[in-house]
Amino acid sequence: MRNILVLLIFFIGIQGFSQELNCNVVVNAQQTGNENFPIFKTLEKELREFVNNRKWTNKTFSPQERIDCSMVINVNSYVGEAFQATLQIQSSRLVYGSSYSTPVYNFNDKDFNFKYIEFQNLIYNPTQYESNLISVLAFHVYMILALDADTFSEKGGSEYYNQAQTITNYSQQGNSKGWQVGDGLQGRFALIDNILSPTYKEFRSVMYDYHRKGLDEMSVNVKAGKEAISESLKQFETMNKRRPNSFLLRVFFDAKSDEIEDIFSGGPSIEIASVKEILQKIAPMYISKWQNIKY
Repeated sequence: MRNILVLLIFFIGIQGFSQELNCNVVVNAQQTGNENFPIFKTLEKELREFVNNRKWTNKTFSPQERIDCSMVINVNSYVGEAFQATLQIQSSRLVYGSSYSTPVYNFNDKDFNFKYIEFQNLIYNPTQYESNLISVLAFHVYMILALDADTFSEKGGSEYYNQAQTITNYSQQGNSKGWQVGDGLQGRFALIDNILSPTYKEFRSVMYDYHRKGLDEMSVNVKAGKEAISESLKQFETMNKRRPNSFLLRVFFDAKSDEIEDIFSGGPSIEIASVKEILQKIAPMYISKWQNIKY
């Protein structure tokens, strides 16, 4: 009996402290010409452990609830401990009642310059700046968590967005690009500032309606799910009238354009002429995909 209790406590402990992410971290140093240097493999290993083994929230995630994601660091150059790189982040979640993973976050962070000494301790402090390397990764971890939560409940990701904003605020002291209001319209500052702004409130509504009312419903009723997706996308027309060609539209469609084309190009027929017209207006960079949609 005592052994059974010990096993129960052990397994409960594992579940209680289950991490949130299942993240494939890759360091690609081909552009440096020294991709086989040990420092790059050490960096990759340490960052993978940092992202996957840390508890980022106070919530319990079962193993099957861990968020599948990837972070690909493309090192362009390095001198000593100073690295110039870009970071490509992607995340996805399973659609209810299926084995299909829908893309949620697809972001190319072009301002990822950092300092790293091989085997250094990677320490994250939620209220204090440690380094640009830590801040950038932690910021995107919380964006992954926030966007994923928004797809399951209305404004479900608020606490994670708030933490991403906190990281943005204290990281400005490091004077690295991407954290300041003047660092362009497509950086980290712009991303979190726009998402939390009432000007773009429809973005989070679409994230919930598209996934929860649309994709998840398709496992039960394909036609109803497609209609819900169509209606959700129409909300972007209101946002676009308020602020045309917004950065958040690009963020959304970078992740979703292929999927939207596939959804509306097959299955039960629904009225999509109006949403196709809206898509062509608000996301003209994907016009070739929208033209493939037949109705």
